Amino acid sequence: MAYKRRTKSTELIILGFLNTRMTLPEKDMQHYFSLKKGYEGEVLFDSLTEKLQFECYILNDLLFKVNNTMFQIDSLIISETIYVYEVKNFEGNYFYDAVKDRLYKRPKKEYNNPLHQLNRGESLFRQLLQNIGYNFPIEAQVVFINPEFTLYQAPLDRPFIFPTQVNSYLKKFDSTPSRLSGKHKLLADKLISLHIE
Repeated sequence: MAYKRRTKSTELIILGFLNTRMTLPEKDMQHYFSLKKGYEGEVLFDSLTEKLQFECYILNDLLFKVNNTMFQIDSLIISETIYVYEVKNFEGNYFYDAVKDRLYKRPKKEYNNPLHQLNRGESLFRQLLQNIGYNFPIEAQVVFINPEFTLYQAPLDRPFIFPTQVNSYLKKFDSTPSRLSGKHKLLADKLISLHIE
């Protein structure tokens, strides 16, 4: 069960209302569908994490500010380790250029590399934990949730979880002993209090 549930962003709600009442300009329409698709992927991941049986706190859809820098975390699981997830609902055939550290949709359209977003978020989250006096090990992963996503030339050493791996990855949690203490709840409550609406 999620300790902090995901909610639709105000921007997504407003664009959804506008989309039913008018013809949005092409740029706004693309932005709306991108937000909607991202939200649907995150909700799908939430439906899987909510089935976890092991002791943990699940916090979804967090927005923080550290050193005047805003960053967002799609999903976070607090146990003995803190797991940070960047969820992507990409669809279609992509390939990874490890030399240039870039992600492309076939045939050759470049997309933002989600690893850059993940690394930035992980670094800022680590700083946030230090600022509030917590020191937990952190593991960060990019979760590709859409079953119709393929990534060619994916390096084995990148923290990617592919659609065919999500269920088995999450099942490992339930076979892992986890015992929460008061400090875990205090951390969860503190993070929720620091979340920016």
